[in-house]
Amino acid sequence: MVESVVALPFMTLDLASRVVAGPNQVSCDLGGEAAILHLTSGTYYSLNSTGAHVWALLNKPVTVRAIHECLLTKYDVSADRLERDLLSLLGRLAGASLIEVQSEPAA
Repeated sequence: MVESVVALPFMTLDLASRVVAGPNQVSCDLGGEAAILHLTSGTYYSLNSTGAHVWALLNKPVTVRAIHECLLTKYDVSADRLERDLLSLLGRLAGASLIEVQSEPAA
């Protein structure tokens, strides 16, 4: 399996990255989906139930790998497809400044 990497300005996002919800947002559950307000821009975002599950895991720092492993146990999806979709979602959340991304040091 080839690991995917998403390039963001000044950082990369991969399975070893550590992610957490950013401080400039508030969010709530809306019937299993998530509504997120970016406090600085005033922009609202919404996530479907799968995205809301990912969002719930971002309340404390967590590796993308841990999120990936959690989702693999819940959804009937290939590991490669899940990795691509997860990195895409996290990349969009980071691009909107809704999450913070840190690269883990090499072991």
